Amino acid sequence: MLILEDEALLRRQLAAQLERLGADVTGAGTIDAARRFIAELPFDFALLDVNLPDGQGTDLLKEKIFSTNTSVVVMTADGGVSGAVEAMRLGALDYLVKPFDVAEVPLVLSRARRARQSARVEEHRRGDGSQSGAGFFFGASMAALERQLEKILAADQRVQTQLPPVLIEGETGTGKTTIARWLHHRGPRAAQPLIEMNCSAVPETLAESELFGHERGAFTDARTARMGLFEAANGGTLFLDELPSLPLALQAKVLKALEDHRIRRLGGNREVPIDVRVIAATHRDLKALISAGLFREDLYHRLDLYRVRIPPLRERGDDIVNLAESMMERLCQRHRLPRRTITPEGRRRLVGYAWPGNVRELSHELERAVVFEDGDQLDFAHLGGVARTGIATVLPGDWLNPEFSFPTEGFSLEDSINRLIQLALKQSGNNVSAAARLLGVSRDYVRYRLSGGKSGGKAGE
Repeated sequence: MLILEDEALLRRQLAAQLERLGADVTGAGTIDAARRFIAELPFDFALLDVNLPDGQGTDLLKEKIFSTNTSVVVMTADGGVSGAVEAMRLGALDYLVKPFDVAEVPLVLSRARRARQSARVEEHRRGDGSQSGAGFFFGASMAALERQLEKILAADQRVQTQLPPVLIEGETGTGKTTIARWLHHRGPRAAQPLIEMNCSAVPETLAESELFGHERGAFTDARTARMGLFEAANGGTLFLDELPSLPLALQAKVLKALEDHRIRRLGGNREVPIDVRVIAATHRDLKALISAGLFREDLYHRLDLYRVRIPPLRERGDDIVNLAESMMERLCQRHRLPRRTITPEGRRRLVGYAWPGNVRELSHELERAVVFEDGDQLDFAHLGGVARTGIATVLPGDWLNPEFSFPTEGFSLEDSINRLIQLALKQSGNNVSAAARLLGVSRDYVRYRLSGGKSGGKAGE
Protein backbone atom coordinates (compact mmCIF):
# COMPACT_ATOMS: atom_id res chain seq x y z
CA MET A 1 0.00 0.00 0.00
CA LEU A 2 1.24 3.50 -0.87
CA ILE A 3 0.72 6.47 1.48
CA LEU A 4 1.52 9.83 -0.15
CA GLU A 5 1.48 12.37 2.69
CA ASP A 6 4.00 15.14 3.47
CA GLU A 7 3.11 15.30 7.19
CA ALA A 8 5.50 12.71 8.64
CA LEU A 9 3.54 12.20 11.86
CA LEU A 10 0.27 11.45 10.06
CA ARG A 11 2.11 9.20 7.62
CA ARG A 12 3.59 7.19 10.50
CA GLN A 13 0.20 6.95 12.27
CA LEU A 14 -1.49 5.69 9.11
CA ALA A 15 1.30 3.20 8.45
CA ALA A 16 1.12 1.82 12.00
CA GLN A 17 -2.68 1.42 11.81
CA LEU A 18 -2.52 -0.43 8.50
CA GLU A 19 0.49 -2.58 9.36
CA ARG A 20 -1.39 -3.89 12.40
CA LEU A 21 -3.95 -5.21 9.90
CA GLY A 22 -1.24 -7.00 7.92
CA ALA A 23 -0.65 -4.47 5.15
CA ASP A 24 2.75 -3.83 3.55
CA VAL A 25 3.06 -0.04 3.61
CA THR A 26 5.30 2.24 1.55
CA GLY A 27 5.39 5.90 2.55
CA ALA A 28 6.23 8.89 0.34
CA GLY A 29 6.38 12.59 1.16
CA THR A 30 6.56 13.96 -2.40
CA ILE A 31 5.00 13.26 -5.77
CA ASP A 32 8.39 12.48 -7.30
CA ALA A 33 9.06 9.84 -4.66
CA ALA A 34 5.60 8.36 -5.23
CA ARG A 35 6.26 8.13 -8.97
CA ARG A 36 9.44 6.10 -8.34
CA PHE A 37 7.65 3.71 -6.02
CA ILE A 38 4.71 3.25 -8.42
CA ALA A 39 7.13 2.43 -11.25
CA GLU A 40 8.86 -0.23 -9.13
CA LEU A 41 6.04 -1.78 -7.06
CA PRO A 42 2.43 -2.86 -7.63
CA PHE A 43 -0.01 -1.42 -5.06
CA ASP A 44 -3.50 -2.62 -4.19
CA PHE A 45 -4.29 0.68 -2.45
CA ALA A 46 -3.02 4.25 -2.50
CA LEU A 47 -3.81 7.03 -0.02
CA LEU A 48 -3.06 10.40 -1.66
CA ASP A 49 -2.89 13.79 -0.03
CA VAL A 50 -4.06 16.51 -2.39
CA ASN A 51 -1.64 19.33 -1.46
CA LEU A 52 2.04 18.36 -1.52
CA PRO A 53 5.31 20.35 -1.67
CA ASP A 54 5.91 19.56 -5.36
CA GLY A 55 2.35 19.64 -6.68
CA GLN A 56 -1.11 18.08 -6.39
CA GLY A 57 -1.56 14.41 -5.51
CA THR A 58 -4.32 14.30 -8.10
CA ASP A 59 -1.67 14.89 -10.78
CA LEU A 60 -0.86 11.17 -10.47
CA LEU A 61 -4.45 10.36 -11.39
CA LYS A 62 -4.28 12.70 -14.38
CA GLU A 63 -1.12 10.93 -15.51
CA LYS A 64 -2.95 7.57 -15.31
CA ILE A 65 0.11 6.18 -13.59
CA PHE A 66 -1.78 3.78 -11.34
CA SER A 67 -2.62 0.18 -12.23
CA THR A 68 -6.30 -0.59 -12.73
CA ASN A 69 -5.90 -2.92 -9.73
CA THR A 70 -5.01 0.01 -7.45
CA SER A 71 -7.85 1.44 -5.38
CA VAL A 72 -7.13 5.15 -4.78
CA VAL A 73 -8.48 7.19 -1.85
CA VAL A 74 -7.65 10.91 -1.56
CA MET A 75 -7.12 12.91 1.63
CA THR A 76 -8.07 16.59 1.62
CA ALA A 77 -8.16 19.40 4.16
CA ASP A 78 -11.46 20.79 5.41
CA GLY A 79 -12.96 22.89 2.63
CA GLY A 80 -11.21 20.97 -0.12
CA VAL A 81 -14.14 18.70 -0.93
CA SER A 82 -14.42 20.09 -4.44
CA GLY A 83 -10.87 18.89 -5.09
CA ALA A 84 -11.78 15.45 -3.74
CA VAL A 85 -14.79 15.30 -6.04
CA GLU A 86 -12.51 16.16 -8.96
CA ALA A 87 -10.17 13.34 -7.86
CA MET A 88 -13.06 10.88 -7.92
CA ARG A 89 -13.92 12.03 -11.42
CA LEU A 90 -10.35 11.14 -12.36
CA GLY A 91 -10.66 7.65 -10.90
CA ALA A 92 -10.36 7.82 -7.09
CA LEU A 93 -12.89 5.61 -5.32
CA ASP A 94 -13.39 7.61 -2.12
CA TYR A 95 -12.02 10.49 -0.02
CA LEU A 96 -11.25 11.45 3.57
CA VAL A 97 -11.60 15.00 4.94
CA LYS A 98 -8.88 16.10 7.36
CA PRO A 99 -8.75 15.92 10.28
CA PHE A 100 -9.98 12.33 10.50
CA ASP A 101 -9.60 9.43 12.89
CA VAL A 102 -7.00 7.00 11.51
CA ALA A 103 -9.30 4.17 12.69
CA GLU A 104 -11.67 5.20 9.87
CA VAL A 105 -9.12 4.41 7.18
CA PRO A 106 -9.53 0.60 7.07
CA LEU A 107 -13.29 1.04 6.64
CA VAL A 108 -12.82 3.47 3.76
CA LEU A 109 -10.27 1.19 2.09
CA SER A 110 -12.59 -1.80 2.48
CA ARG A 111 -15.37 0.19 0.83
CA ALA A 112 -13.04 1.14 -2.03
CA ARG A 113 -12.01 -2.49 -2.45
CA ARG A 114 -15.63 -3.58 -2.71
CA ALA A 115 -16.27 -0.94 -5.35
CA ARG A 116 -13.32 -2.21 -7.41
CA GLN A 117 -14.47 -5.80 -6.96
CA SER A 118 -18.03 -4.93 -8.00
CA ALA A 119 -16.73 -3.25 -11.15
CA ARG A 120 -14.83 -6.43 -12.10
CA VAL A 121 -17.90 -8.58 -11.39
CA GLU A 122 -20.06 -6.34 -13.58
CA GLU A 123 -17.47 -6.45 -16.36
CA HIS A 124 -17.50 -10.25 -16.29
CA ARG A 125 -21.29 -10.45 -16.26
CA ARG A 126 -21.53 -8.17 -19.28
CA GLY A 127 -19.03 -10.40 -21.03
CA ASP A 128 -20.73 -13.75 -20.46
CA GLY A 129 -24.37 -12.79 -19.91
CA SER A 130 -24.74 -15.09 -16.91
CA GLN A 131 -27.91 -14.88 -14.89
CA SER A 132 -28.02 -14.15 -11.20
CA GLY A 133 -30.12 -17.15 -10.29
CA ALA A 134 -32.76 -19.61 -11.36
CA GLY A 135 -35.09 -22.19 -9.87
CA PHE A 136 -34.54 -25.93 -9.93
CA PHE A 137 -37.27 -28.57 -10.09
CA PHE A 138 -36.36 -31.49 -7.83
CA GLY A 139 -39.50 -33.66 -7.66
CA ALA A 140 -39.80 -37.04 -5.96
CA SER A 141 -37.04 -38.60 -8.08
CA MET A 142 -34.50 -36.05 -6.81
CA ALA A 143 -35.48 -36.00 -3.14
CA ALA A 144 -32.15 -37.55 -2.13
CA LEU A 145 -30.24 -34.89 -4.08
CA GLU A 146 -32.27 -32.12 -2.44
CA ARG A 147 -31.53 -33.54 1.03
CA GLN A 148 -27.83 -33.70 0.18
CA LEU A 149 -27.81 -30.05 -0.92
CA GLU A 150 -29.68 -28.99 2.23
CA LYS A 151 -26.98 -30.69 4.33
CA ILE A 152 -24.29 -28.78 2.45
CA LEU A 153 -26.14 -25.52 3.15
CA ALA A 154 -26.44 -26.40 6.84
CA ALA A 155 -22.68 -27.07 7.01
CA ASP A 156 -22.01 -23.77 5.21
CA GLN A 157 -24.07 -21.88 7.76
CA ARG A 158 -21.98 -23.40 10.56
CA VAL A 159 -18.61 -22.76 8.94
CA GLN A 160 -19.25 -19.39 7.18
CA THR A 161 -15.63 -18.84 6.02
CA GLN A 162 -13.27 -20.85 3.79
CA LEU A 163 -16.10 -23.07 2.63
CA PRO A 164 -15.05 -26.42 1.11
CA PRO A 165 -15.39 -26.80 -2.67
CA VAL A 166 -18.35 -28.56 -4.26
CA LEU A 167 -18.05 -30.94 -7.23
CA ILE A 168 -21.14 -31.28 -9.43
CA GLU A 169 -21.24 -34.19 -11.88
CA GLY A 170 -23.87 -34.72 -14.54
CA GLU A 171 -24.47 -35.03 -18.24
CA THR A 172 -24.69 -31.97 -20.44
CA GLY A 173 -27.99 -30.19 -19.96
CA THR A 174 -28.91 -31.67 -16.58
CA GLY A 175 -28.75 -28.33 -14.77
CA LYS A 176 -25.28 -28.14 -13.20
CA THR A 177 -25.14 -24.36 -13.53
CA THR A 178 -28.60 -24.01 -12.01
CA ILE A 179 -27.60 -26.14 -9.02
CA ALA A 180 -24.48 -23.99 -8.51
CA ARG A 181 -26.65 -20.86 -8.45
CA TRP A 182 -29.15 -22.60 -6.15
CA LEU A 183 -26.39 -23.33 -3.62
CA HIS A 184 -24.99 -19.81 -3.76
CA HIS A 185 -28.27 -17.92 -3.46
CA ARG A 186 -29.49 -20.04 -0.54
CA GLY A 187 -26.19 -20.07 1.31
CA PRO A 188 -24.47 -17.66 3.68
CA ARG A 189 -22.79 -15.87 0.75
CA ALA A 190 -25.95 -14.96 -1.12
CA ALA A 191 -25.22 -11.22 -0.76
CA GLN A 192 -21.68 -11.65 -2.13
CA PRO A 193 -20.56 -12.08 -5.77
CA LEU A 194 -21.27 -15.20 -7.81
CA ILE A 195 -18.79 -15.44 -10.69
CA GLU A 196 -19.28 -18.05 -13.42
CA MET A 197 -16.63 -19.20 -15.88
CA ASN A 198 -17.01 -21.86 -18.55
CA CYS A 199 -13.47 -23.23 -18.68
CA SER A 200 -14.03 -24.88 -22.07
CA ALA A 201 -14.96 -21.52 -23.64
CA VAL A 202 -11.78 -19.68 -22.60
CA PRO A 203 -8.62 -20.17 -24.73
CA GLU A 204 -5.81 -21.87 -22.81
CA THR A 205 -3.56 -18.86 -23.38
CA LEU A 206 -6.02 -16.56 -21.58
CA ALA A 207 -7.36 -18.87 -18.87
CA GLU A 208 -4.62 -18.17 -16.28
CA SER A 209 -4.97 -14.41 -16.64
CA GLU A 210 -8.76 -14.67 -16.47
CA LEU A 211 -8.67 -16.69 -13.25
CA PHE A 212 -5.72 -15.13 -11.44
CA GLY A 213 -5.38 -11.70 -13.05
CA HIS A 214 -2.17 -10.11 -14.27
CA GLU A 215 0.11 -7.17 -13.62
CA ARG A 216 0.98 -4.57 -16.20
CA GLY A 217 3.65 -5.92 -18.54
CA ALA A 218 3.10 -9.56 -17.55
CA PHE A 219 2.83 -10.44 -21.26
CA THR A 220 2.89 -8.64 -24.58
CA ASP A 221 -0.67 -7.29 -24.56
CA ALA A 222 -0.85 -6.60 -20.80
CA ARG A 223 -0.87 -2.81 -21.10
CA THR A 224 -2.77 -2.46 -17.83
CA ALA A 225 -3.13 -4.62 -14.74
CA ARG A 226 -6.33 -6.62 -14.33
CA MET A 227 -8.07 -8.32 -11.42
CA GLY A 228 -8.72 -12.05 -11.87
CA LEU A 229 -11.96 -13.88 -11.18
CA PHE A 230 -10.65 -15.43 -7.95
CA GLU A 231 -10.17 -11.92 -6.56
CA ALA A 232 -13.45 -10.66 -8.02
CA ALA A 233 -15.28 -13.51 -6.28
CA ASN A 234 -13.57 -12.88 -2.93
CA GLY A 235 -16.08 -13.42 -0.15
CA GLY A 236 -18.47 -15.10 -2.58
CA THR A 237 -18.57 -18.05 -5.00
CA LEU A 238 -16.59 -18.94 -8.12
CA PHE A 239 -18.32 -21.48 -10.37
CA LEU A 240 -15.92 -23.26 -12.74
CA ASP A 241 -17.94 -25.14 -15.33
CA GLU A 242 -16.16 -27.92 -17.24
CA LEU A 243 -13.08 -27.62 -15.02
CA PRO A 244 -11.24 -30.55 -16.74
CA SER A 245 -10.86 -28.34 -19.83
CA LEU A 246 -8.10 -26.42 -18.05
CA PRO A 247 -4.54 -27.56 -18.85
CA LEU A 248 -2.74 -29.59 -16.17
CA ALA A 249 -0.39 -26.75 -15.21
CA LEU A 250 -3.32 -24.45 -14.53
CA GLN A 251 -5.14 -27.20 -12.62
CA ALA A 252 -2.13 -27.21 -10.26
CA LYS A 253 -2.57 -23.48 -9.63
CA VAL A 254 -6.27 -23.94 -8.94
CA LEU A 255 -5.36 -26.66 -6.43
CA LYS A 256 -2.86 -24.33 -4.72
CA ALA A 257 -5.50 -21.59 -4.48
CA LEU A 258 -7.93 -24.05 -2.89
CA GLU A 259 -5.37 -25.25 -0.36
CA ASP A 260 -3.60 -21.99 0.53
CA HIS A 261 -6.49 -19.53 0.10
CA ARG A 262 -4.04 -17.25 -1.70
CA ILE A 263 -3.40 -16.43 -5.33
CA ARG A 264 -0.63 -14.70 -7.24
CA ARG A 265 -1.37 -12.60 -10.30
CA LEU A 266 0.40 -13.44 -13.53
CA GLY A 267 3.64 -11.46 -13.54
CA GLY A 268 3.25 -10.53 -9.87
CA ASN A 269 5.48 -11.32 -6.91
CA ARG A 270 3.00 -10.91 -4.05
CA GLU A 271 0.34 -13.34 -2.84
CA VAL A 272 -3.20 -12.03 -2.41
CA PRO A 273 -5.36 -13.64 0.32
CA ILE A 274 -8.78 -14.83 -0.83
CA ASP A 275 -11.83 -16.48 0.70
CA VAL A 276 -13.72 -18.03 -2.22
CA ARG A 277 -16.15 -20.96 -2.32
CA VAL A 278 -15.33 -22.87 -5.50
CA ILE A 279 -18.02 -24.94 -7.20
CA ALA A 280 -16.66 -27.09 -10.03
CA ALA A 281 -18.75 -28.96 -12.58
CA THR A 282 -18.12 -31.54 -15.28
CA HIS A 283 -20.00 -33.93 -17.55
CA ARG A 284 -16.93 -36.16 -17.92
CA ASP A 285 -15.71 -39.14 -15.87
CA LEU A 286 -12.89 -37.64 -13.80
CA LYS A 287 -11.44 -41.01 -12.80
CA ALA A 288 -11.14 -41.97 -16.45
CA LEU A 289 -9.46 -38.62 -17.18
CA ILE A 290 -7.02 -39.23 -14.31
CA SER A 291 -6.14 -42.65 -15.78
CA ALA A 292 -5.58 -40.99 -19.15
CA GLY A 293 -3.32 -38.34 -17.58
CA LEU A 294 -5.73 -35.51 -18.42
CA PHE A 295 -6.79 -34.52 -14.89
CA ARG A 296 -4.77 -34.15 -11.70
CA GLU A 297 -5.54 -36.80 -9.11
CA ASP A 298 -4.64 -34.47 -6.22
CA LEU A 299 -7.10 -31.85 -7.49
CA TYR A 300 -9.79 -34.53 -7.78
CA HIS A 301 -9.31 -35.59 -4.15
CA ARG A 302 -9.40 -31.92 -3.06
CA LEU A 303 -12.72 -31.42 -4.87
CA ASP A 304 -14.23 -34.76 -3.87
CA LEU A 305 -15.44 -33.72 -0.41
CA TYR A 306 -18.90 -32.43 -1.33
CA ARG A 307 -19.70 -34.42 -4.50
CA VAL A 308 -23.13 -33.98 -6.08
CA ARG A 309 -24.42 -36.10 -8.97
CA ILE A 310 -27.37 -34.88 -11.02
CA PRO A 311 -29.13 -37.84 -12.67
CA PRO A 312 -29.96 -37.63 -16.38
CA LEU A 313 -33.53 -36.76 -17.29
CA ARG A 314 -34.27 -40.27 -18.61
CA GLU A 315 -33.85 -41.61 -15.05
CA ARG A 316 -36.45 -39.30 -13.52
CA GLY A 317 -39.60 -41.23 -14.49
CA ASP A 318 -42.90 -39.40 -14.04
CA ASP A 319 -41.09 -36.32 -12.76
CA ILE A 320 -40.32 -35.61 -16.44
CA VAL A 321 -44.00 -34.83 -16.93
CA ASN A 322 -44.20 -32.69 -13.78
CA LEU A 323 -41.13 -30.76 -14.89
CA ALA A 324 -42.53 -30.34 -18.41
CA GLU A 325 -45.82 -28.97 -17.07
CA SER A 326 -44.00 -26.49 -14.82
CA MET A 327 -41.81 -25.32 -17.70
CA MET A 328 -44.80 -25.20 -20.05
CA GLU A 329 -46.65 -22.82 -17.74
CA ARG A 330 -43.70 -20.41 -17.64
CA LEU A 331 -43.23 -20.61 -21.42
CA CYS A 332 -46.88 -19.81 -22.09
CA GLN A 333 -46.65 -16.80 -19.80
CA ARG A 334 -43.48 -15.65 -21.52
CA HIS A 335 -45.02 -15.89 -24.99
CA ARG A 336 -48.34 -14.49 -23.73
CA LEU A 337 -50.25 -17.50 -24.98
CA PRO A 338 -53.13 -19.47 -23.41
CA ARG A 339 -52.12 -22.34 -21.18
CA ARG A 340 -51.42 -25.61 -23.02
CA THR A 341 -52.00 -29.11 -21.66
CA ILE A 342 -50.27 -32.39 -22.46
CA THR A 343 -52.36 -35.35 -23.61
CA PRO A 344 -52.04 -38.77 -21.91
CA GLU A 345 -50.25 -40.06 -25.00
CA GLY A 346 -47.94 -37.04 -24.91
CA ARG A 347 -47.11 -37.84 -21.29
CA ARG A 348 -46.16 -41.40 -22.21
CA ARG A 349 -43.95 -40.14 -24.99
CA LEU A 350 -42.19 -37.64 -22.73
CA VAL A 351 -41.39 -40.39 -20.21
CA GLY A 352 -40.39 -42.93 -22.90
CA TYR A 353 -38.04 -40.65 -24.83
CA ALA A 354 -34.29 -40.96 -24.03
CA TRP A 355 -33.62 -37.15 -23.82
CA PRO A 356 -29.94 -37.20 -24.80
CA GLY A 357 -29.87 -33.40 -24.31
CA ASN A 358 -31.57 -33.70 -20.89
CA VAL A 359 -33.40 -30.68 -19.41
CA ARG A 360 -31.98 -28.32 -22.01
CA GLU A 361 -33.43 -30.45 -24.82
CA LEU A 362 -36.78 -30.72 -23.01
CA SER A 363 -36.93 -26.94 -22.62
CA HIS A 364 -36.28 -26.39 -26.32
CA GLU A 365 -38.77 -29.09 -27.30
CA LEU A 366 -41.48 -27.48 -25.19
CA GLU A 367 -40.81 -23.99 -26.49
CA ARG A 368 -40.96 -25.22 -30.10
CA ALA A 369 -44.28 -26.87 -29.33
CA VAL A 370 -45.68 -23.73 -27.70
CA VAL A 371 -44.66 -21.56 -30.64
CA PHE A 372 -45.40 -23.83 -33.61
CA GLU A 373 -48.13 -26.30 -32.57
CA ASP A 374 -51.79 -25.38 -32.95
CA GLY A 375 -54.51 -26.23 -30.45
CA ASP A 376 -54.46 -26.26 -26.68
CA GLN A 377 -53.23 -29.85 -26.30
CA LEU A 378 -49.82 -31.26 -27.13
CA ASP A 379 -49.07 -34.92 -27.83
CA PHE A 380 -45.45 -34.77 -29.09
CA ALA A 381 -46.16 -37.32 -31.81
CA HIS A 382 -42.66 -37.01 -33.29
CA LEU A 383 -41.17 -38.40 -30.04
CA GLY A 384 -42.90 -41.72 -30.54
CA GLY A 385 -40.29 -43.06 -32.98
CA VAL A 386 -36.67 -43.92 -32.59
CA ALA A 387 -34.29 -41.46 -30.93
CA ARG A 388 -30.68 -41.50 -32.08
CA THR A 389 -27.78 -40.48 -29.91
CA GLY A 390 -24.12 -41.10 -30.74
CA ILE A 391 -23.62 -44.54 -32.30
CA ALA A 392 -26.33 -46.41 -30.36
CA THR A 393 -29.99 -46.53 -31.42
CA VAL A 394 -32.27 -46.01 -28.42
CA LEU A 395 -35.95 -46.96 -28.30
CA PRO A 396 -38.38 -45.51 -25.73
CA GLY A 397 -37.92 -47.43 -22.48
CA ASP A 398 -34.79 -49.15 -23.82
CA TRP A 399 -32.22 -50.62 -21.41
CA LEU A 400 -29.29 -49.74 -23.65
CA ASN A 401 -26.94 -46.99 -22.44
CA PRO A 402 -27.27 -44.32 -25.15
CA GLU A 403 -23.57 -43.47 -24.79
CA PHE A 404 -22.45 -47.05 -25.55
CA SER A 405 -20.11 -47.70 -28.47
CA PHE A 406 -18.12 -50.82 -29.27
CA PRO A 407 -14.44 -50.75 -28.23
CA THR A 408 -12.12 -50.65 -31.22
CA GLU A 409 -10.41 -53.87 -30.10
CA GLY A 410 -13.74 -55.71 -30.06
CA PHE A 411 -15.32 -57.54 -27.13
CA SER A 412 -16.55 -61.06 -26.31
CA LEU A 413 -20.21 -61.52 -27.22
CA GLU A 414 -20.09 -64.98 -25.59
CA ASP A 415 -18.98 -63.51 -22.27
CA SER A 416 -21.68 -60.86 -22.48
CA ILE A 417 -24.40 -63.48 -23.09
CA ASN A 418 -23.17 -65.54 -20.15
CA ARG A 419 -23.14 -62.43 -17.97
CA LEU A 420 -26.77 -61.64 -18.86
CA ILE A 421 -27.75 -65.22 -18.00
CA GLN A 422 -26.03 -64.95 -14.61
CA LEU A 423 -27.80 -61.64 -13.91
CA ALA A 424 -31.17 -63.23 -14.80
CA LEU A 425 -30.46 -66.21 -12.53
CA LYS A 426 -29.51 -63.91 -9.66
CA GLN A 427 -32.73 -61.91 -10.08
CA SER A 428 -34.83 -65.08 -10.25
CA GLY A 429 -33.19 -66.79 -7.25
CA ASN A 430 -31.41 -69.35 -9.48
CA ASN A 431 -34.71 -70.53 -10.96
CA VAL A 432 -33.78 -71.57 -14.51
CA SER A 433 -37.34 -71.39 -15.84
CA ALA A 434 -37.90 -67.90 -14.40
CA ALA A 435 -34.52 -66.73 -15.74
CA ALA A 436 -35.43 -68.03 -19.21
CA ARG A 437 -38.70 -66.03 -19.11
CA LEU A 438 -36.77 -62.87 -18.15
CA LEU A 439 -34.42 -63.43 -21.08
CA GLY A 440 -37.13 -64.35 -23.58
CA VAL A 441 -35.48 -67.70 -24.42
CA SER A 442 -36.22 -71.36 -23.72
CA ARG A 443 -35.21 -73.17 -20.55
CA ASP A 444 -33.14 -75.60 -22.63
CA TYR A 445 -31.13 -72.71 -24.09
CA VAL A 446 -30.24 -71.44 -20.61
CA ARG A 447 -29.19 -74.96 -19.55
CA TYR A 448 -27.15 -75.33 -22.74
CA ARG A 449 -25.27 -72.13 -22.00
CA LEU A 450 -24.68 -73.10 -18.39
CA SER A 451 -23.21 -76.41 -19.52
CA GLY A 452 -20.55 -74.55 -21.52
CA GLY A 453 -22.15 -74.70 -24.96
CA LYS A 454 -21.38 -71.89 -27.40
CA SER A 455 -23.17 -70.69 -30.48
CA GLY A 456 -20.67 -68.41 -32.16
CA GLY A 457 -17.24 -66.79 -32.33
CA LYS A 458 -15.67 -63.78 -30.71
CA ALA A 459 -16.84 -60.37 -31.83
CA GLY A 460 -14.19 -58.31 -33.46
CA GLU A 461 -12.15 -61.26 -34.76
